[in-house]
Amino acid sequence: MKTLFRYTNILEIVGDIVKIKVPLSENGQGSAVKFGDLAILENSLGKPSTAQVISINREEVSLQVFSGTKGVSTDSSVRFLGHPMQVTYSNNILGRVFGGSGMPIDNGPDLSSDSKVQIGGPSVNPTERIVPKKMIRTDVPMIDVFNCLVESQKIPIFSVSGEPYNAFLARIGNQADADIVIFGGMGLIFDDYHFFKTSFEDAGVFSRTVMMVNQASDPIVERLLVPDMALAVAERFATDEGKRVLVLLTDMTAYADALKEVGVSMERVPSNRGYMGDLYSQLARRYEKACDYARGGSVTILSVTTMPGGDVTHPVPDNTGYITEGQFYLHDGVIDPFGSLSRLKQNVIGKVTREDHSQIMNTMVRFYSEAKDAEQKMAMAFELSDFDHQLLKFGRFFRERFMDINVSINLEDALDLCWQTLAECFEAEQLLMKNELILKYFPTKIEAQETDGAATA
Repeated sequence: MKTLFRYTNILEIVGDIVKIKVPLSENGQGSAVKFGDLAILENSLGKPSTAQVISINREEVSLQVFSGTKGVSTDSSVRFLGHPMQVTYSNNILGRVFGGSGMPIDNGPDLSSDSKVQIGGPSVNPTERIVPKKMIRTDVPMIDVFNCLVESQKIPIFSVSGEPYNAFLARIGNQADADIVIFGGMGLIFDDYHFFKTSFEDAGVFSRTVMMVNQASDPIVERLLVPDMALAVAERFATDEGKRVLVLLTDMTAYADALKEVGVSMERVPSNRGYMGDLYSQLARRYEKACDYARGGSVTILSVTTMPGGDVTHPVPDNTGYITEGQFYLHDGVIDPFGSLSRLKQNVIGKVTREDHSQIMNTMVRFYSEAKDAEQKMAMAFELSDFDHQLLKFGRFFRERFMDINVSINLEDALDLCWQTLAECFEAEQLLMKNELILKYFPTKIEAQETDGAATA
């Protein structure tokens, strides 16, 4: 391990930021250390702390101390390690839990001898990317049927505090047909951390899962490292072993808030609502790690982005929407078919899925939109037509059978259930669909009545 000289000339301590004077390099062009390098800070209490270079202004180098600056004085010493943050990478990390510092926190076997990879590298060269064309099945009908998750996609779950977004994210991790799941938790309370770990174990998928967790009680700077560690490991599994990797991140708003807090400590000028002006770049740098490799596997990113007060114009969801390829909109315990969007679904619908997928998806959403109008007419005491009553029945079935996030059903069965639901509510001529699809998939009235009766019983 490369180790640079020890320095003791600390200039300033503000919050968790330590500013130190480091002589210029031999050619006089800049500091002898690099942005992102790690350092060991030894304080007056005799306890070493890990720190990271976050700013360089000629001889002045600012360090973010992971564990805080308690006990640090101007006579403390700093020893630079000459490399940025690294995370353990090998097949031995599957089924393990790591803290925000990259160290195991599950009392498992020591991994110090395993290989390390640097975090925070550049995004993939565009020539190494291929057009996404493979679907990741989740067995969640509101995703698989209406907004397919595609390999190499980067897509957030927009939600608000109090919604079951963590439970929904865990279900996707348990059910998705990915080779490896990398989970990154930022600012989690212990109950949420325990829930994710228990959920992966109970579902029997923990052996293909890696967890990177920063809890609410951990140093805030470690919150900034979790996405980079998760994505660095995901990249290596995809490129070195050709694995299909799904990265789950929660919550990116907590990550952005940590960026804001660090920026304030550095006395940077805030921008919109106190966030730093480079918020878009910081988010994009992480999301652009999603990739379908021409000579390897793929990295898909599914993240949670909470909207304070349900405000979609808040800087975090607003910037996220410009970077990602759609969103899943979770509110009132259901995935909203109108607020949700997958911009890559057309790459797989009807190509790697069944021929009726596109038609059935559009027809179901069209009828549900009309059902919402019928519900509004009923609430306002207008007279309802026979067709309105058909729509009201369909709207009830649609919410029960598809929108509930606890529903788990594979894609083909979900498509069949869509046809069955249409048959229970409408005549074939009311569907306005291709006749060859109706002849092939639309159940007869006898079949529809038998299924409806069995469901009622």
